[in-house]
Amino acid sequence: MNQTCRLCSTSAEPFYKEKQNYFQCPKCKAIFTAFEDLPSSTNEKERYEMHTTEIDEGYKKFVSPIVTHVLQDFKEENKGLDFGAGRSKIVTKLLQEHNYNIRSFDPFFENKIELLKEKYDYITSCEVVEHFYEPRKEFLLLKSMLQDGGKLYLMTELYDESIDFASWYYKNDPTHVFLYTRESLEWIQKAYGFKDLKIEKRLIVFTL
Repeated sequence: MNQTCRLCSTSAEPFYKEKQNYFQCPKCKAIFTAFEDLPSSTNEKERYEMHTTEIDEGYKKFVSPIVTHVLQDFKEENKGLDFGAGRSKIVTKLLQEHNYNIRSFDPFFENKIELLKEKYDYITSCEVVEHFYEPRKEFLLLKSMLQDGGKLYLMTELYDESIDFASWYYKNDPTHVFLYTRESLEWIQKAYGFKDLKIEKRLIVFTL
């Protein structure tokens, strides 16, 4: 039985079945968990609470593509938001060490709804978009918070046909419920009116 793509609203066909049922959209090429297989918010939070809050050198290196690009593209006084900052708020903390004006939002750990009503020069979201239950709604929100010319920095691992999905580690996290391809990002760029899209391995940069 087909399901509707939660990004572009196209009817998507079964793609893979294991503990969860996965569907792939023929239009935007995203792969997503069946609606009925989405984890509960309680289970989702329990999974996130397993993540360490310690910021070690390996963790710093992992997020360095986002941090480095923000430092290159913006100045201290520019206004930033770390969307889905997690328990560690690592991107926020590393940029604040450089005296950058960045705040943190996370629906579980930094649920400051008032921050979502403001405008930002840049937004970072590291290993977050694959957790979106409603990516269409979330990308609309992210775009609405960006100033004209602002940048959205994402990190996630993309799927392509060279990857054996059955053995792909990235899908094994039950909270990774929406997986993207290059085509998915190109669809987002066009649909949401971003002027530019850059993909550098796990780093994705949209410019409004």
